[in-house]
Amino acid sequence: MSLKSLALIENWPVPSASAGVVRADGTVLGTHGPVGRRFPLASVTKPLAAYAALVAYEEGAIELDEPAGPPGSTVRHLLAHTSGLAFDEHRVTAPPGERRLYSNAGFEQLGDHLAKATDIPFAEYLRQAVLEPLGMTDTSLEGGGSPAKDGVSTVTDLLRFAAEVQAPRLLDPRTVAAAMTVQYPGTKGVLPGYGHQNPNDWGLGFEIRDSKSPHWTGGSSSPRTFGHFGQSGTFLWVDPDAGVAGVALTDRAFGPWALEAWPVFTDAVLAEL
Repeated sequence: MSLKSLALIENWPVPSASAGVVRADGTVLGTHGPVGRRFPLASVTKPLAAYAALVAYEEGAIELDEPAGPPGSTVRHLLAHTSGLAFDEHRVTAPPGERRLYSNAGFEQLGDHLAKATDIPFAEYLRQAVLEPLGMTDTSLEGGGSPAKDGVSTVTDLLRFAAEVQAPRLLDPRTVAAAMTVQYPGTKGVLPGYGHQNPNDWGLGFEIRDSKSPHWTGGSSSPRTFGHFGQSGTFLWVDPDAGVAGVALTDRAFGPWALEAWPVFTDAVLAEL
């Protein structure tokens, strides 16, 4: 089966794009574009970093509710963007658990916390815990950079990750179920690029669609859809109700073009399935 809807990326106003769709059993339903090309992920790095943190939790290196980040914050707060840290500064702007403040700084502090707990640099821990076991040989955290935004990967590799999240082998399925369950329900905040959301639901490292509008997924995406998009023009979503995940990588920064193109693309994929 090859999904014709994936060819919609040809119409996107970007120099280069690649996309793919995968089922939970790892069956790739279709791809389009240079699937082996490495693209900067920007914030699509975060789900990978979160998965590494969950491996560390299952290994007993960390606890989700142990202190991490600013005073009063925990690993869970950092993963769920409720630590109170500012977007891109290591500065506290709210008490932990009170507001959904999307924070790159929070994921950087999470990476530091993991590195101390495991005595392994975070980029190396990510490689050993997630990338290597899944055969994601073209994915890395460039230069040992930020766990929030410095990942580089291919559609081929991210489809492997998307299959894993749907049918976990590296983690207990209950841990992954928790990661796609709303943490600190009722918390409001800004979804970057999409404005204020009430509530602004988030799991452990994954954004949860629920009833958000506007949104970067499709109008027909189920409320249980979860994933992440990146400012480098990238996204990864998993729709548990449809039993599939979609990935798209581009080399044009997120902007009005993506607001318009991405939901149309996702709706076309879901309709074809």
